[in-house]
Amino acid sequence: MNIHPATPVIPDASAPVVFDNVTIRYAGSSRPALRSASFVLEEGELVVVTGRTGSGKSTLLGAVNGTVPHFTGGHLSGRVTVCGRDTRTHRPRDLAEVVGVVRQDPLAGFVTDTVEEELAYTLEQLALDPPAMRRRVEEVLDLLGIADLRDAPLRDLSGGQQQRVAIGSVLTASPRLLVLDEPTSALDPTGAEEVLATLSRLVHDLGLTVVLSEHRLERIVGTADRVILVADDGTVSHGLARDVMASAPLAPPVVHLGRWAGWQPLPLTIRDARRAATTLRADLLASSATSPGPSESRVHDTPAPSGVGQRVVATGPGSPPAGERVVATELEVTHGTVAAVRSVDLSLRDGEVAVLMGRNGAGKSSLLWALHGTAARSAGDVSVLAASGTRVDPATESPKVRRSHIGLVPQSAPDLLYLDSVRAECRQSDHETGAEPGATRATLDRLAPGIPDDHHPRDLSEGQQLALVLAIQLAAAPAALLLDEPTRGLDYPAKAVLGGLLRDLAANGSALAVATHDVEFAATVADRVIVMSEGRIVADGPATDVLCDSPAFAPQVAKVLAPLRLLRLDQVESALTATAGGSR
Repeated sequence: MNIHPATPVIPDASAPVVFDNVTIRYAGSSRPALRSASFVLEEGELVVVTGRTGSGKSTLLGAVNGTVPHFTGGHLSGRVTVCGRDTRTHRPRDLAEVVGVVRQDPLAGFVTDTVEEELAYTLEQLALDPPAMRRRVEEVLDLLGIADLRDAPLRDLSGGQQQRVAIGSVLTASPRLLVLDEPTSALDPTGAEEVLATLSRLVHDLGLTVVLSEHRLERIVGTADRVILVADDGTVSHGLARDVMASAPLAPPVVHLGRWAGWQPLPLTIRDARRAATTLRADLLASSATSPGPSESRVHDTPAPSGVGQRVVATGPGSPPAGERVVATELEVTHGTVAAVRSVDLSLRDGEVAVLMGRNGAGKSSLLWALHGTAARSAGDVSVLAASGTRVDPATESPKVRRSHIGLVPQSAPDLLYLDSVRAECRQSDHETGAEPGATRATLDRLAPGIPDDHHPRDLSEGQQLALVLAIQLAAAPAALLLDEPTRGLDYPAKAVLGGLLRDLAANGSALAVATHDVEFAATVADRVIVMSEGRIVADGPATDVLCDSPAFAPQVAKVLAPLRLLRLDQVESALTATAGGSR
């Protein structure tokens, strides 16, 4: 196995990136963000940087383009060279012509209004003459397949299209290296595939070196040349993707399935795993336990409430069937001229985790905000069953009272954080909800342990901010909880903790709705999956049925073992255990 620890390297002036015994430490930190990192990235490689949330991935990416330590502060020892330029003596502006940087949220980084203007902006800053500018813009439009979007307003594009424009805006400068920080974290599966296919093409057709961080390894590890693993203590190891994945603590479901089954070579893609799984599928097909019953297809062990997984259309907010915590009838939401939610009838039941899925712009977030009562609805009714047994419209309640009925964790977690330290946010949460002192902090430690009390919430990672907001919302103990993309920025262990928390809440009778693009997380927590398209519900049923029947939303285990209707490795293990003498 060819996994390399951090050993000093001989600088190679021709290599796109060289880290030579690099240690980076920030003031006040108890450990280095990176410790003695040494590696060389070659021309035309697709490199994935992975590690736990807060392990130092962003620091490593920032060191590549010089923002660390020039903008972030801290002390860097050792040497980082990018295309032969030492980052100690070359600031980010000196590296801009060789390194292109694409952030997580492309819309936040756009400075113009249309696609063509955004692509030309970088060239204007470089003072290129108009003929050269026109040629480069046309080349990038064709290269990324977005020529038909040249006049489109950036805000009207899908998430995948916006990300491709963001990539194009740095490609016009003809860099040798692209650095991307979680480029697919906010994208639906189809949009993510578009972006990753674009990156793969840039690597193979143009010979660019692409370095990206990613928590959802199932989306990218199969096409990666090399994986860099940043450990919790800041040490760095690296190697070929298959070598690192053979023992990496963070791995996608297809890798865990391959490890469990003992497949060699270890498959990283669905195609390779299906070829290796011939015997396993035959064993499962021969088993009478291949179709999981209610106790296996559900995530938690409590019996399913009657009607779980079925469409329930309420006769009105005043008379819903028993067990329905949140009821929406003929709900409509309009943003200007855009109909975001169109005549939706929906109920959320106690003891159920309902997962909302659909492409970017399908209306999931608008639906959640309308259910919560903080977004104006154009038509329809929403009611929540209060602890008193009466039904209330959350839009008519004060924020404090509403919070006790129904909680919301939004995508933009920082919007709910307004104090100057984690300690202050937790104490304020306990005070406002009447919870025991330390209750919010205890929940936060379960979701994201180790966050210092004195850190400013704005300085936390995206995943840590989400964990803090979730802990604050849970302090009010609402009977219904809505979560909008809660796994964005979370690593696999953190998602497992979050999934466990949601299962516990459902087992204790809470009604939960989770909007997510993360199909693997949906396979872990969902009792019921609701698919939206253009503001309407187009599918609503048991998680196994909806996910297995969808080529876009099927998790990796389901794709490998189709036509079997299994979503997760634990279901595979249970199916074989139920078969006497079952083998792999």
